[in-house]
Amino acid sequence: MDGILIIDKPAGMTSHDVVNRVRKILKTKKVGHTGTLDPFATGVLVMLIGKATRLAQFVDKDEKEYEAVIRFGFETDTGDRTGMQNAQCTMHNDEVAQRLSTVDWEAVLSQFRGETEQIPPMYSAKKIDGKKLYEHARKGVEIAREPRKITIRELEIVDPSPVDEPFSEVRIRVACSAGTYIRTLAEDIGRAVGVGAHLEELRRTRAGMFSIEDAVTLDDMGKAEDPAAFLLPLDDVVRHLKGFVLEESRVKKTIGGLSTRIDQDGFENGESVKMLAQNGEIVAIGIFDAEESCIRPKIVLV
Repeated sequence: MDGILIIDKPAGMTSHDVVNRVRKILKTKKVGHTGTLDPFATGVLVMLIGKATRLAQFVDKDEKEYEAVIRFGFETDTGDRTGMQNAQCTMHNDEVAQRLSTVDWEAVLSQFRGETEQIPPMYSAKKIDGKKLYEHARKGVEIAREPRKITIRELEIVDPSPVDEPFSEVRIRVACSAGTYIRTLAEDIGRAVGVGAHLEELRRTRAGMFSIEDAVTLDDMGKAEDPAAFLLPLDDVVRHLKGFVLEESRVKKTIGGLSTRIDQDGFENGESVKMLAQNGEIVAIGIFDAEESCIRPKIVLV
């Protein structure tokens, strides 16, 4: 059983919980996921089944899109609603709402669009010296973190009436590079406004080419007579890659890890290429070596 499964993750489950549930439903152990979602978050979680697990690198770095609710009034130690309040705003609730009603939102949001830097939050799964940051945070230990480059391509308010009481809320839509922490973005927006803020809701609506419209719930999968019917073709993960059709005599040699010389142009040095059998089946993902004019198989799928 091989393919891609797009799950609409419910709130309250970890990404690993979803993996375990899918394993039971599909009756297979070879299940992985890309793009971890926090337990309180919902939305698109890309699951890789069978041979598709070898293609995770082609999904992990894809652009993500989210809808999120930022609640103003105070920050939390985790940056989201699951944490403890750690910075109480000195203004009353009505004063917070009044402040937000006068904000030039376009001026604020424009500060965060484009390429910028972001410091990973302490409550994150990012590893430093082999240990996840949240493991340090739970012990009350603060670790120095280096800022990392991110890109926010789109950032806008999607709620036509963004301010509500109490602790006024704003709903935003974000299209950003992989590795962007929306919790940190919420905090930074709050600080730019001058009011403490944290993330109240988070829903991923797209991961690369896969959108929430492609997703299925775990409940629907569990009730289905043939849950495997929800799988998308393995080729969907790498459909953006150029392909090269192998001669029949090269298929077994490719499976064995041998390179194939080619005479055609059209590939750039170091480019990933789908190495295809005569029937269109993906045999391997290879790397084009311009100096040797060959494709070297890197990930064998047959």
